[in-house]
Amino acid sequence: MSALLCISGGKAIAIAAGVFTLGWTHSVERAGWQESWSITGEGLVLQEARVKGSGAGMEPGDGARLEDGWWVWHPHLPPLPELVLAASGSTLSGWTLCDISSCTELGRRSGEPIVLRPCGK
Repeated sequence: MSALLCISGGKAIAIAAGVFTLGWTHSVERAGWQESWSITGEGLVLQEARVKGSGAGMEPGDGARLEDGWWVWHPHLPPLPELVLAASGSTLSGWTLCDISSCTELGRRSGEPIVLRPCGK
């Protein structure tokens, strides 16, 4: 059974296997950043982070290793009840949210913050 992720005003999307990837381009360094998340009963859990390069505000985390041009590491953080994404409209792109079957772009234009949370929380 797929877990459900609710986005902002109650829109729900089914996420296959309860995992998703959130990717974006860093607004200053113009480098790619990706995070893999799982949806659990305790909240959203960051499983892995990847950054294409390093620079202002995007230093690789502890234990990072270089894989195919990406710094990859496994953050050890407690589950989050929600993730809030700013939608300023002043960056190169919004966020790309992907599961194993599809991708959706979020927050490309200026607007209210986008909130991601497990449905039912």
